[in-house]
Amino acid sequence: MKRMRVAICGAGLAAILVAASAFLAGARANSDEQSAEDGVYRNAAAMIHEGRQIFRYDTFGDQAFWGGKLKLHEAVAGAKLGGIGPGVSPIVALAVGLKVDVDALPESLRGRLAQGKVDLNDPATTLALLKLNAVVGLTGFFDSTGRIESIGIQCALCHSTVDNAFARGIGHRLDAWANRDLNVGAIVAMAPDLSVVAELLGVDQATVRRVLKSWGPGKFDAELLLDGKAFRPDGKSAAALIPPAFGLAGVNLGTWTGFGSTTYWNALVSNLEMHGQGTFFDSRLDDAPQYPIAVKAGSFEVRKEPDLITSKLAALHFYQLAIPAPKSPQLDDPGIVAAAERGKVVFEGKAQCARCHVPPLFTEPGYNMHTPEEIGIDDFQANRSPTKMYRTSPLKGLFTHEKGGFYHDGRFRTLQEVVDHYDALFDSDLSSEEKSDLIAYLETL
Repeated sequence: MKRMRVAICGAGLAAILVAASAFLAGARANSDEQSAEDGVYRNAAAMIHEGRQIFRYDTFGDQAFWGGKLKLHEAVAGAKLGGIGPGVSPIVALAVGLKVDVDALPESLRGRLAQGKVDLNDPATTLALLKLNAVVGLTGFFDSTGRIESIGIQCALCHSTVDNAFARGIGHRLDAWANRDLNVGAIVAMAPDLSVVAELLGVDQATVRRVLKSWGPGKFDAELLLDGKAFRPDGKSAAALIPPAFGLAGVNLGTWTGFGSTTYWNALVSNLEMHGQGTFFDSRLDDAPQYPIAVKAGSFEVRKEPDLITSKLAALHFYQLAIPAPKSPQLDDPGIVAAAERGKVVFEGKAQCARCHVPPLFTEPGYNMHTPEEIGIDDFQANRSPTKMYRTSPLKGLFTHEKGGFYHDGRFRTLQEVVDHYDALFDSDLSSEEKSDLIAYLETL
């Protein structure tokens, strides 16, 4: 009996030890899992922070082009401050759509601005704002005496605006909103020396300035330095509206004509449009009949050392994917919300919108591209892309697109015109009430 009791005790102890061992193993596994999970979150937070810094402030070394070659900083400074011409005052800067980050301004400066004690007609004030990194999308480079010696641009120049919380054009940053006030062409046309662009296009500088000034606010022609087509066959500018860059998570192709993914477009723009210093490759551009300027410039394969772009593409992309579409202010209006509920039924049913704008992405999961014939418009812009097609644009945050119009070139001034177009194309026979409800739904996405 004694031996039996010892055996039973031993078995009990063994069971306890096994259970304790299993518990400790489980605890270690949970700890390892928690540690791994924490590592994922830490990595995500770090990439978002890094990506935001890149999006807002990184020039990718493009000051060698904008300042070194085009000498844009000289036009900003003006003759009195070592540049040329009258200079760019804050009033002029705001007039061409540049924005000021109020959070970059010292409290004392905000106070003087509020009291009207800052000279907004003096280019020296613009230089002071550049020194504070307060001009959204622009970075000034200054020598030891405080004289501006170059200027560079960031992603935020075109793909950010402000909420006008302080004054018109001055407020808190709204990253990834398309700056539909920004007159990119007019800004670039201020540069004293456009010879590098003129030589590439095979025209004189006066022609380059005429083309740039034809773009207008909120538009940019990303294909001009690829195919050299400055105007449409009908004589209108070939420039397209700047698209928003929010709500892109889950969306396959970026840009109006689906040139490539968002990270592809980041690489193309930072290298070929911003003229940063990095690496880019796309054999599709090695096509002289379609892209004579790209072939002439060797844009299909760019390799500059040191590469200041490639290592930043991952974090930049990660940050962009993390930016949600903004909430529509229309959601605060009970009447609009009620109409939108009815409009949702029209959107998903009779109007056939959801066939392509599949909720909740509001674009196709997969290859989100269509021929010009499918959407009932001309093929000019589509044919400038290797896809020869148009992308189904995501619809979230659609209310932010209203300035400048809809579609790639703003051809439809209002959502009413868009709805009328598709109603006729699909022969949906929508009533005026159904159209009104559908528009209300679109405005609340």
